[in-house]
Amino acid sequence: MSAWLPVAPCTPATCVEPSRAAVAAPRAVLRLAAVAVLLLAAVAVVLTPVRRRVPAAVVAHWSRWVVRAAGVRVRVTGAAPPAGGLLLVANHVSWLDIPLLAAVRPARMLAKKEIRHWPVAGALAARGGVLFIERDRLRALPDTVAALALALRTGAAVAAFPEGSTWCGRAHGAYRRAVFQAALDAEVPVQPVRLRYRAWEREVSTAAAFVGADTLLASVWRVASARGLTAEVEVCPVVPAGRHLDRRSLAEAAEAARWTPPPGVPHGHQGKAPSKSMCVL
Repeated sequence: MSAWLPVAPCTPATCVEPSRAAVAAPRAVLRLAAVAVLLLAAVAVVLTPVRRRVPAAVVAHWSRWVVRAAGVRVRVTGAAPPAGGLLLVANHVSWLDIPLLAAVRPARMLAKKEIRHWPVAGALAARGGVLFIERDRLRALPDTVAALALALRTGAAVAAFPEGSTWCGRAHGAYRRAVFQAALDAEVPVQPVRLRYRAWEREVSTAAAFVGADTLLASVWRVASARGLTAEVEVCPVVPAGRHLDRRSLAEAAEAARWTPPPGVPHGHQGKAPSKSMCVL
């Protein structure tokens, strides 16, 4: 593992708070069973030629159903351009972030290359259009950027988490710039999205966070057994790539746009930007 890779200071012990009141175990199991059924249905579609003809609206609704099946309410504010090349970028908190971004607009995900070698899941991800990046090889970045730009030029949406690591939701990391070069090269806009999880639709919750040494199983169970968890998806104003001379400027504009209210939402309803430092509960 290279020293330049981003690492968040968030850990399950310091950041992830237990749910105030967990649902009964049988209900949590039912939620997980519903998620499993939806995932199996998606796998069945991916394995057939029909996957290329599934309407984007169906994929978006399915993505919401996955999150709702896990017991999490979904609230989306704003909308992304429905067609044309688009780089979707968002802060990264949870495994739930992936279906939530797909609910904004179905896109090809950017994932670490190690996933490509996972049994079964890796092959399914590749067949589903996932783009892979070798995070620990700087020399591989130009090829990755070129692949992203090619996908964007064809009119596809590509989704990425430029922080490079998951954070707990009460703290966040700076955006890495490499993926923004692809948007510049392809001359497509950037769509910033802000993801936030709330408990009982009030305070920011870390229950959905998947950070540090946390295991996927532990995180999935924590979400399925939580009460009153809401995922807020704020689609921010689009950032035109053509207005920026370099990827640094574009990345900074996309990061700043996360704290700009989307159309129709008055200032003061967004909450304060979280600190970049380690969160302390």
